[in-house]
Amino acid sequence: MTVFTHDDRVSTVRVHEGGIINLRIDSLRSPDGLEVVREVVEHNGGVVIAAQPAADRVLLIKQYRYSIDEELIELPAGRIEKGEDPFPAAGRELREETGFEAENWRELSRMFSAPGFCDEILYLYAANGLSFLGKNLDIDEHTDVMDLKLSEAWELVVQGKVRDAKTIAGLALLMLPDNSVQ
Repeated sequence: MTVFTHDDRVSTVRVHEGGIINLRIDSLRSPDGLEVVREVVEHNGGVVIAAQPAADRVLLIKQYRYSIDEELIELPAGRIEKGEDPFPAAGRELREETGFEAENWRELSRMFSAPGFCDEILYLYAANGLSFLGKNLDIDEHTDVMDLKLSEAWELVVQGKVRDAKTIAGLALLMLPDNSVQ
């Protein structure tokens, strides 16, 4: 079995450079001459916020997602702008999508969204000490905020009503003992 790494790259062709993603095609060659192609989506990364108005509650949002033509139930989340640090991005996205700001923050996890073809990393934060200041949505966004008991949110996962992977991961981490923000 041959494992290919970036050291085996012999060429890169940039197919698309966009505002959200880039797409490149890498040609790789192993020392024994085997050649393969890898298509890679490049993404600045994103943030996911598990905001808790109380220790046993969590905020979820309902929003339409164009790429799948469906409304999803998710934790608040958004992309990191080029050159932006994840933590300020998390605060920005929480305010934009829910109208809340948080006093206490803690990083729960860093995870890859789809490492088979994409380099996007998601930074998952827990947040509490919430104050409502009002939403600041992007012009093309609409969200309905849901304030649920953590057990009710998890039941939505079990029932298949939450199908977003980052939300399932975030809720699972919140369900673990001793995972509240200090």
